This record gives sequence, C-alpha cells and structure tokens, in this order.
Amino acid sequence: MTIQEMIAEQQAMVDQARNEGRGLTREQQARFDKLQSLITAARSNPPADGEGDQGGAEGGTPPADGNRGAGENSPVPSATPAPAGSDDATRQAIVAERQRNNDIVALCRQTGMDPSEYIRNGTSMTDVRAAAVTYLIQNGTPVGARMNEDETDNFRQAAVDSMLMRAGVPVERPAENAEQMRSMSLRDVAIECMSRDGLGSPASLLRMSKDDLWNMACRQFFNPTAAFPAILDNAIKKTIVHQYQHVPTTFQLWTSKGSVTDFKPTKDHSYLAGGAGEFLLVGENGELKHDKPQTDLLPQRKIDTYGRQFSMSRQAFINDDIGFITEVPGLYAAAAKRTINKQVYTILVTNPAIFDGVSLFDSTHGNLIDTGTKPSNAAIQTLMMKMLLQKDPFGESIMVQPAFTIVPVGYKFLMTTIMSSPTLNTTENTQAVNPLYQYKDQIKVVEDGTINALSGTNAAPWFMVGDKSYAKSLQVDYLNGQETPTIRRSEIPGQLGYVWDIWLDWGITAVDFRGISRNNGVVIS
Repeated sequence: MTIQEMIAEQQAMVDQARNEGRGLTREQQARFDKLQSLITAARSNPPADGEGDQGGAEGGTPPADGNRGAGENSPVPSATPAPAGSDDATRQAIVAERQRNNDIVALCRQTGMDPSEYIRNGTSMTDVRAAAVTYLIQNGTPVGARMNEDETDNFRQAAVDSMLMRAGVPVERPAENAEQMRSMSLRDVAIECMSRDGLGSPASLLRMSKDDLWNMACRQFFNPTAAFPAILDNAIKKTIVHQYQHVPTTFQLWTSKGSVTDFKPTKDHSYLAGGAGEFLLVGENGELKHDKPQTDLLPQRKIDTYGRQFSMSRQAFINDDIGFITEVPGLYAAAAKRTINKQVYTILVTNPAIFDGVSLFDSTHGNLIDTGTKPSNAAIQTLMMKMLLQKDPFGESIMVQPAFTIVPVGYKFLMTTIMSSPTLNTTENTQAVNPLYQYKDQIKVVEDGTINALSGTNAAPWFMVGDKSYAKSLQVDYLNGQETPTIRRSEIPGQLGYVWDIWLDWGITAVDFRGISRNNGVVIS
C-alpha cells in the first residue's frame, strides 16, 4: 500500500465520521493509528532507487492499546508509540508528525475543512490555523455547527424537560429523548453538556470529581454558547411560569389588569357610561346635533420594580439536588404573586386616600357602611344598593352590577348559605322568598385569609365589587404586560454557586371608587 493510499484510507474514515456527526470508532481509531505509524515510517525511510513507493508494509508495528485515546467516539485520532528500534531523533520526529496530523484533523473537523491537503503538503499548524480563520470568514458558521444545530437544540430541550419531569413539574409535550434522560443527575447532565461543548471526552469528564466538575461548570458562567447554564436557565424559567400560575391568590379574579411602557407616572382618560350626551329626538328631515363625549382624568398610575436574588450552591450541585430547579425558584415566583396579593388587600383594609384626596371608602363616595356587621341578607342588599345608585362624574346613573363579594376566612360558608337558599325565615317564623337567590350565579364569593391577617384583632371588613369590564376599582399594571417574573444569571464575587436575579415590575392603583363598596365588618372570633 502506498503512502497516498494510506492517507486516502485515513481521510475516508475521517469524512465518514464527520458526515455522521461522531468521532472515530474504536476500530477506526486503531486502524488510523496503525496507518499513521506506517506513513511516518515510510517517510522516514524512503525506498531505495528502483523500488516502488510502498510506504512500508502493513505488517509494521501495530499501535499499543494504551495509546488509542478515549476509545470509541474519540474526538480526534491520538498518537501511538514510535516504531521499535528508532533512535531518539527519529522517534521525536515521528511523534511530532503524528501530533501535527492529529491537530490538523481535529481543527479541520471543527471548521468543515478538508485536512488531506494540509497533511500531505506538510503544512505547519500555524498556517493551518490561519487558513481556518480565512475559511470561517468566507463561509460563516462552521459546517459542523450548521449540521448539528437542530441536534443541539433537541438535546437541550430534552434535558430541560427531563429535569422538570423528574422534579414533578408537568410537561405537556416532552421533547424527544426527555423520558430517557429523566434519570440523569445534575452531574450527568453537566458531563454530557461539557462533552458536547468540546471540553473533554465523556470518559475523561467522568473521572473528574464533582468538585472539579463544578469548578469547570462555573467557568462557563459567561459563555453564551455553553449548554449547562443555558439548560438551568430554561428549566428555571419554565418552573417559575408554572409555579406563578398555580399560586392560590385571589386578587386577579376581581381587579383590572393594565400595561404601561415605562416607569414614569401616567394618566389615563376614562369614558364612563353616561359620559356621552343623551340621544335627542330627530324630527322628519331633522338635523342630528353634534355631541362631544365628556371625559374625566383618572389617577396617575405608576409601577416599580420588586425582586430578589437566589443561588444554586456548590453543595446543591455536589448533592445532586435536582429539586432546586423547581423548589427554590418556585418559592420566589410564589412570593412575587403573594406580594401583589397582599398589597391589593392592604389597600382595601387600610382604606388610604386616593386620587381625589378622599379615602377610597367614604360616605362622600357613597360606598361605605360605617356600622360594621357580618354578612346578612340586609347587609348584602345594602352594599348592592350602594353600587346600583352610583353616578358617573357627570351625574348620570351607571347602575354598577355586583359581580364579587370579597370576605375574610370565616364568612364563605355563611355567604354560600345566604345566596343559595331559595327561602328565608321571617320575624314571624314563616318562609319567604329570598331575593338574593336569583344572584347566586351572578355574584361569586371570594374568600381570602389576607384580610384576616391584615385585620389582626380588629374588625375584619368585607366588600362587594362590580364587573371589572364595566366599572373598575383597583388595577394592577405590569411593565409591557409582563405578568411573570424575569430571571437573569449574575455573578457575586466570593460566592460559590450560580446566582440568579429574579424581578417583576408592577404597580397597584385605585382607579375608581364606584366599582366597589365596603362593610366595616366585625371582629371574627
């Protein structure tokens, strides 16, 4: 076999492996190394005049098993011992030639270049690197990266879904292979990611201690293409969305939702029912008279940023605490939503002054029952009357229809009994029609323990709220409509671990007093 034939066989093996998106198999690696030793020996001992360029017989010294590299799927062909009997200078030359060839093959595989010409011409690695830079500039993304882009995305998605499923977070449509990866530990995922990122073979990474592997993972912190931190980010983001949506809060049921584009105070004009002029009779061939809707400037709305910081510690990684991915971020997602819930109910309980300088619930607003009571037919009807008699800023009746009754814990059973009973007892101990029965499907009862917590040992108020699509009361605004928290990886000097910032931008405003009424309540024993 000639040198050219041996080089051609090597190139065929490399091309096949590259086209299949893998490294050389164990058998291919051994064959590649054997051919390389024969090529080097043939070049070091050219044939005598008259002899054909046989490049050495295939019966040459085979490569030692201990120098085959990482085994099957080894990323690049590895060096083998120099042929026995060579002197030191020859042996060093052979080793250097093999290393040059291996380095050229590895670099060309990464860029999509053909290594055979550089190997055959004896091109130095400095010149090959320069050629690789020129090739990438002219051809853009490396061929290998384009070929494996979908595979990389699929792997990352499968890793994210497997983490979520292992932690008990439901995944509607798991990525392909996610189920097979479900048993992988954090260390297993890190090894797979780093192997795919070219930081070592799986065998070499498996030999690393968890601590050394963690240090390597931390060094990838700011690498935008690193797989392991990106997988953690995506898993945490999905967990936050899931946990945020399932936090048992009640403010979202009856408050209005808004969106602002910046942190500056904003004003809004409202077109309330009754703000347009009455329709006038138009006689035969009569003229329609022009009208201009009246508007009233609503209060300023403003949002602020609320956030926290959490980290996955070195100990959590070493202990394979996969639950961190769901539990810790989930706690902060829940805390964000509960904070909004508490702020909303704080306004209801503390009754602050609003945009017109008067308390939200006040006799001048016509939405307060000063003498507090617990829920009863009479008390409920009184709150309903307060809302039905409301007028817009222009003196027109707007008939706010009640949609929710908001009560502290301890009153929901009583409210359900009152609203669901078709009859009631009279003072004469007879049965009479319960007028509230017809509202049992219209008025929903919302019970929230935050009212109890904020009231403490004082009287616990309860409320009636109108349909938020028609008459607003409290409104929660978000920056650009973003309702779930945002996360970002950051680095804290001297702190061992991945660190994430988590924040959400919101603001709560009492935009109108007409859509809500209050009974000051009594102490709940």
